[in-house]
Amino acid sequence: MKKLWTCFLICLFFGLLFSCSKDNQNESENPNQINQKIAVVYFSATKTTENIAIQIADITKGRLMQILPAIPYSADDLNYTNDDCRANVEQNDENARPEIANNIEINDCSIMFIGYPIWWGKLPKIIYTFFDTYDLADKTIIPFCTSGGSAISTSVNEIKELEPFAFVKEGKRFSSSSSQSEIKNWIAQLNVKINEKVGME
Repeated sequence: MKKLWTCFLICLFFGLLFSCSKDNQNESENPNQINQKIAVVYFSATKTTENIAIQIADITKGRLMQILPAIPYSADDLNYTNDDCRANVEQNDENARPEIANNIEINDCSIMFIGYPIWWGKLPKIIYTFFDTYDLADKTIIPFCTSGGSAISTSVNEIKELEPFAFVKEGKRFSSSSSQSEIKNWIAQLNVKINEKVGME
């Protein structure tokens, strides 16, 4: 009887061990598992930046979070031929800080992809609001932008001034026609730990 009981306990032990090992393996192989240390935060008024952000989140398995303006931008707001349109007025006002409607959960993130369109060669002022609201000290910031031709460099310098205690990478400009392979190749070349699937260390 004692031997049977001992055999039962041994079988139970190895059964539990195998079950835990299988669960851990399934978790590590889950392609939809979110990497809580990576955030893909973006503002997009016309969906162009959003399309790039979605692909970055898909490749990195990062958390996708949109910056939503309290007052959405209409087509008239973005009519740059009108000097009095909302976007022009904001961009020409050094103190403009458009209100953000939602809370962005970034406390657990150490790597942050931050995306935005280029407005008059610079950051949209709602991105200023984001940096004023959240403490990004000691986080790695990887900017990405969309534009018809304007470079990203000026906006990256703005971010460095707004977040002097963060590690700000040089970033990347994309167009509306940028392919997923272009995005994936860029991520693979970044000197930060993302995940094994894109060749990071």
